[in-house]
Amino acid sequence: MHKLALISLRYPKTIVLFWILFFLYFGWYALKLPTVLKDHGLISDGAFAKVEQTLATDFHIPANPVILVFEKNNKLEPQLFERYLQQDLLTLHTMQGLREIISPLEQEGMIQGNYAYALLGFEQSPHDMEPVLREIQTRLPGHREMKVSLTGKSVVQEDVNRASQHDLRKAESLGIPAAFLILWLAFGGMTSSLIPIIVGIFGVTSTMGIMYGIGTRIDLSNFVLNVIPMVGLALSIDFALMMVSRFREEIHVLPVGQAILTTMTTAGRAVLFSALSVFLGLMGILFIPLPIFSTIALGAMTVLAVSVMLTLTLVPALLTLWWPAIRAERRPLYTTKGTNNLWFAMARFVMSRPVQMSLLAACILICCFLPLIQMKLSIPDATSLPKGYESRAAFEAYQTHFGTKTSSDVYLVATGKITQLTQSDWKNASLLVQKLERDPLVERVDSIYSKLRMSHDQLYVLSQNPNTRVHYERVFEAFVHKNEMFVKVQLQGEPSSQQVMDWVRRWGIKGESGTLPFLLGGEAKYQQEIFDDIFNNLIYVLLFILISNYVVLFIAFRSILIPLKTILMNLLSLGASFGILAWLFEEGHFGLEPSRIAIMIPVFIFGLAFGISMDYGVFLVSRIYEEYQRTHDNQRSVLAGLGSISKIINSAAAIMIAVTLPFAFGDVVGVRQLGIGIAAAIFIDATVIRLVLVPALMVILGKWNWWGPGGRRTRT
Repeated sequence: MHKLALISLRYPKTIVLFWILFFLYFGWYALKLPTVLKDHGLISDGAFAKVEQTLATDFHIPANPVILVFEKNNKLEPQLFERYLQQDLLTLHTMQGLREIISPLEQEGMIQGNYAYALLGFEQSPHDMEPVLREIQTRLPGHREMKVSLTGKSVVQEDVNRASQHDLRKAESLGIPAAFLILWLAFGGMTSSLIPIIVGIFGVTSTMGIMYGIGTRIDLSNFVLNVIPMVGLALSIDFALMMVSRFREEIHVLPVGQAILTTMTTAGRAVLFSALSVFLGLMGILFIPLPIFSTIALGAMTVLAVSVMLTLTLVPALLTLWWPAIRAERRPLYTTKGTNNLWFAMARFVMSRPVQMSLLAACILICCFLPLIQMKLSIPDATSLPKGYESRAAFEAYQTHFGTKTSSDVYLVATGKITQLTQSDWKNASLLVQKLERDPLVERVDSIYSKLRMSHDQLYVLSQNPNTRVHYERVFEAFVHKNEMFVKVQLQGEPSSQQVMDWVRRWGIKGESGTLPFLLGGEAKYQQEIFDDIFNNLIYVLLFILISNYVVLFIAFRSILIPLKTILMNLLSLGASFGILAWLFEEGHFGLEPSRIAIMIPVFIFGLAFGISMDYGVFLVSRIYEEYQRTHDNQRSVLAGLGSISKIINSAAAIMIAVTLPFAFGDVVGVRQLGIGIAAAIFIDATVIRLVLVPALMVILGKWNWWGPGGRRTRT
């Protein structure tokens, strides 16, 4: 820190010029970031993906099809409705990349009353479908008596990407001005307020340009677009805020050079340890082997690294250049020299009633925890979009008229050992189908056996005789391809239900060890794999984050109990925020549409908010620790530390809330949940935890707070 301070004092203009060039170079690419983003990234590489590929290539069941939903009015005759369907689908036949059209005129059950649907399979990846979707809309003729809408995972994802960009612009237009206003109120000066905003804009914009370069080489989740500004603005502005606030204290009593050195060795040191805690929290997310988590963690760690470098180089350089203007601003109200301000009064009030304040904080936290009982997780679908989106309306119409919420389709693909199914394979497949039909959770089994009503021996003989098989060719094409056999199983219960996920998990294990190996696919298998990938690895995420943060805090404060207490406080604030999130969304309070919590949101909030909350937690304890090292008086240290930094902690929390809460007004439910969850965690942490529970417990624990190597130091 000392060397960085000296460099900033000697070469401030060079440092500023470097960062301006850095900002201009990567800012040019920042605007291109949306062009390299892919889908949500909730993709497992297990059995589901393999079965999906097999069904698309061998059994003409397209993966991630575009669904055309047709709706006629009551005046349109059924015969004319079918003619319109045929005409519309004919206009799409020559589209580039179109592999498959499953028409309602050729498949049973795809027309119900005034509704029909068709499936379109394309060679293009789901994230490359934007021009394809535009061409479909252009090609489809308009009919006054019939409406055609597009939905499906690729269509919904395209709408989510577009909505995410809109959410980002809206959040930035609200968050940055709000952060500047809070800074101006905290500092009372334009120059001091401007420095954190510059750092925030430089950090976020540069990181988005860096992530564009990374996105040209690896697949990035579309969530990166919202997480980088949300995390980057919050952290970079707060880091710079702590540096500027400490410099404002020191510049009134020390020469500029000494003020910079003191700022770097105190606030700069706290920034470094705080950033390390955040980094480790983000690194823990990497234990979950899904692209959405790895790319979000990568984006957040990148913006964190850039923010720290800006804070420790650009901020002291700007302070060196602009110190006359900063010193000319009004003196801050939160210096340690004056003890009669509001923040010291609040600190005294809490510390004079430590037991009562601890009980009050506990009651508030318990009330926040209670809704957690109702919290249910789900994988996002079209309902994550607002009701006005066409893809959501079409999805709901499709689900209403052709889907069912009480059953799930599971696809089974059995594979023989050689290039063709042997007589033994046909027999084993028959026994497998019979076992499935006897299973109490199975409602229906569609297979070549149920379609042709023949024994396995008869089907084997038929499969070996092309001349005889020609009469049954369509059935064979639907269920048999070389050494593969396809079986469709309908289960009781929706795909996300526990009984269905237990079934596909259990039968998936049987498929690996059976006489005729098979893999399972379908929505239920997809959801089971995603849930297992997350929850089976969650323990490693928690252990890594908790242990690594304990080590960092132990090194920072040389205390055994302070790290434990700090981590426990963070867990309490996170648990409370989860409860608030469940209460808002599960029950639909304050005008929110009732919905389940997206499965990735609690992991994101834990990884992001745990580190962010540690940010000003470290700043608070650092200030108390600094006083304790000087006085070795626990009571006086807590009072001085809390009173001197309370205003700045509240300002930091307000800024974090200002840049995260605007995402709560976004169109995408997952983005709304992430914004509200992080804002709630920060609010609880900065008020109930840091300003009430932490000082109350530090008074109760007394000298035991500093039990450890740091507490045994003698006064110098």
